Amino acid sequence: MKNNNDNNSSLDSRFNQTLKNVQGLLKGRSIPGKVLLTRRSDPPEEPSIRSPSFGRSLSENNAGTSDRMDMSREAEVQKPNSNPTANKLKSTTSNIETTSKEVQKPPTGARSTDSARVMKFTKELSSSTVMLERLRELAWSGVPSYMRPTVWRLVLGCTPPNSDRREGVLKRKHIEYHDSVAQFYDIPDTERSDDEINMLRQISVDCPRTVPDVTFFQQPQVQKSLERILYTWAIRHPASGYVQGINDLATPFLVVFLSEYLEGDIDSWSISDLSPDKISSIEADCYCCLSKLLDGMQDHYTFAQPGIQRLVFKLKELVRRIDEPVSRHIEEQGLEFLQFAFRWFNCLLIREIPFHLVTRLWDTYLAEGDALPDFLVYIFASFLLTWSDKLQKLDFQEMVMFLQHLPTQNWTHQELEMVLSRAYMWHSMFNSSPRHLAG
Repeated sequence: MKNNNDNNSSLDSRFNQTLKNVQGLLKGRSIPGKVLLTRRSDPPEEPSIRSPSFGRSLSENNAGTSDRMDMSREAEVQKPNSNPTANKLKSTTSNIETTSKEVQKPPTGARSTDSARVMKFTKELSSSTVMLERLRELAWSGVPSYMRPTVWRLVLGCTPPNSDRREGVLKRKHIEYHDSVAQFYDIPDTERSDDEINMLRQISVDCPRTVPDVTFFQQPQVQKSLERILYTWAIRHPASGYVQGINDLATPFLVVFLSEYLEGDIDSWSISDLSPDKISSIEADCYCCLSKLLDGMQDHYTFAQPGIQRLVFKLKELVRRIDEPVSRHIEEQGLEFLQFAFRWFNCLLIREIPFHLVTRLWDTYLAEGDALPDFLVYIFASFLLTWSDKLQKLDFQEMVMFLQHLPTQNWTHQELEMVLSRAYMWHSMFNSSPRHLAG
């Protein structure tokens, strides 16, 4: 019994040390530190517990979609038996990839689909009362860029479904944000506590590091807007306060709501072209949407980030069920999922894919509503297993470096849609009560 306690204590200690070092990655460093490059000393043990069930919430915010069902039908994916083998899964994955590529070939068909989808969005948004469930179904497969600000506000609950109330509610939220900035941000440091001063200092250090490969985010005024949003959010959410990684989560909202006022490519944008009132309104929308998003994953950013630790464990178990050879190889090499997947969950893949694909990915994130945390497990499993064959050829250090610098720089929407298609397919396979989707 004593030996068991000692082993558990050693495991906890190693896990906590790994967590601390992984969190260090978020301080502007892109490669792991010395401890992360140390192979796990003990040999992998056979898992002694059954794989958990990855059921998703069936609350109002659930976002099953007819578009996803269409995607499954196009790929001719048949639901397997309750205990599918890894080989069947890999075979099905291969089939869906081949079929999806064939479906995406004809450009005329794609344009026709886009036109039909735009008409569906237009019809839904022109209703006096938007049906949020239907809007989420449409949004899951992507939102037309010029409709995205309106759709995101609606699916996150920052504006009401009733069109008559929408303008008034939005104006009130803008005023509330403006008042909060005046109360908490626009004050001298002498009126802040030591903890608040340290938090503001950390935010001001992180903002210049945010999305460093996009020049727009290097503009001082953009960084100042991010700073105001993040600090105001942190002050009003003391249970977690500011945690590194939340700065990344604000960026898709900032880009989407700026797109209502700035045209062209993001690299040509200048926030100085906007009046202070417009900037304040944009920040208010970002603040509201960020708050709604994080309300659904509060324990991801509280002390020790238990929500992320739980999802990393689920990811490990899911990968073992889907692709046992990769899972076994990762175990044999002594690589902990926490060492690479922590950042994925902390920053929601923003640091792993080209930024121009992020808003499309977030259409699906936001459409998932309350079910997002659990569905992230399937998205990240699909993302990881994109490189299944490659990973099995790498040793420990090669895997760590590869997973820290994934070759996604040339990805297009096609690769991202493939990741989402597999995630949806696998979720359908591993959940005994799939949603009934609207036609």
